[in-house]
Amino acid sequence: MNTALLLVDIQQDYFPGGRMELIGSTAASQEARRLLMTFREKNLPIIHVQHISTREGATFFLPDTEGINFHKNVTPRPNETIIEKHYPNSFRETELRNTLEGKNIQQLTICGMMSHMCIDATVRAAFDDGYNCIVAHDACATRNLTFNGVDIPAEHVHAGFMAALGSVYAQVLHAETIIDTLRGE
Repeated sequence: MNTALLLVDIQQDYFPGGRMELIGSTAASQEARRLLMTFREKNLPIIHVQHISTREGATFFLPDTEGINFHKNVTPRPNETIIEKHYPNSFRETELRNTLEGKNIQQLTICGMMSHMCIDATVRAAFDDGYNCIVAHDACATRNLTFNGVDIPAEHVHAGFMAALGSVYAQVLHAETIIDTLRGE
């Protein structure tokens, strides 16, 4: 099965000093880097997704700011595909679907940010389009949320979304497990 790595929104605004710092973004980017290096070693397709906000009132990923740049741990190489998006779903109004079809990809290994938003939307859309999805849960990060007066710690947000995705939409695995599989170990 032809597989590709999809790195979603691993951009500066999600890191310390950014406009929307996430909990555990640095650790997640290090696991994403390990996946990226393995896909490079195996000469497998790599797609970086870059969110640039065009929504009125947006406060991060603003055009022409440092925050839209990819984090140094996952800087794309010139031969790697970059897909620009403006919505949480990486497929919505982008070239992602055409790119995957052009490479005859049936399986996606997905990692990035935010677990509860862009990772969730992208995995569900990919599954609905017939792709076999694998999510590297430790290569994803999110933030604390509040709902109806209840504070929800990032670790619970992340666990809840990974549990939901793992129930139907994807295999949810450690990056190390995915790397071992790719290396035939």
